[in-house]
Amino acid sequence: MSATTPNGAPAPDLFRGFDAEEMREVERVTTTRSFSKGEVIYTPGETGEAMFLLRAGAVQIYRMSPEGRKLVIAQLLPQSFFGELSCIGQGMYDTFAEVVEDSTIMTMNCAVLNRLLATKPEVARRILEAFGRRVLDAERQLEETVFKGIPARVAALLVRESKGDAVDGLTHQDIAERLGVYRETATNALNELKAAGLIEIGRKHIHILDRARLRRIAGE
Repeated sequence: MSATTPNGAPAPDLFRGFDAEEMREVERVTTTRSFSKGEVIYTPGETGEAMFLLRAGAVQIYRMSPEGRKLVIAQLLPQSFFGELSCIGQGMYDTFAEVVEDSTIMTMNCAVLNRLLATKPEVARRILEAFGRRVLDAERQLEETVFKGIPARVAALLVRESKGDAVDGLTHQDIAERLGVYRETATNALNELKAAGLIEIGRKHIHILDRARLRRIAGE
């Protein structure tokens, strides 16, 4: 059964299996605050002192190139955690964390997290599992950058992000930032896929017309 916080809200997956008393202790040793869309939680070079747990909203983790291009490393949804590497050996952040929807975030300082890891090995296992998934995602992103052209990378992104035959909520700028390219580059690739009869493009909506061909172009 999923754990809940003292006010009855679902607890982050990191604390799955905690009983009510354990969750009360988590609430006692963490702080929870609201962030508005556009707020930056941390920037590269800041000393890491905490792990963050996203209770509601959405957060982007990204890097900036010297030319000012944004590369989104992760798009985090509720129940996700981030910043934890600062507590287990990486002394400074090398990414930006930005709130992209109004969000509620819990903060647990490193000393508290380390005590928790000592008494709850399953929490350490969940952190390692999440880290492993991020490494695999980073390897996939690097492989696509090296071996695939832009239309193939856009096709792969659309296949991953689609629900049924629809991709909703992504602008051309969002797609460019996910791929680490300029907006015009992403738009040109989308138009190529549209001209080939693979997709239809609307405002924050892309409809996949031929998933099988799109997957082939994506190299899947």
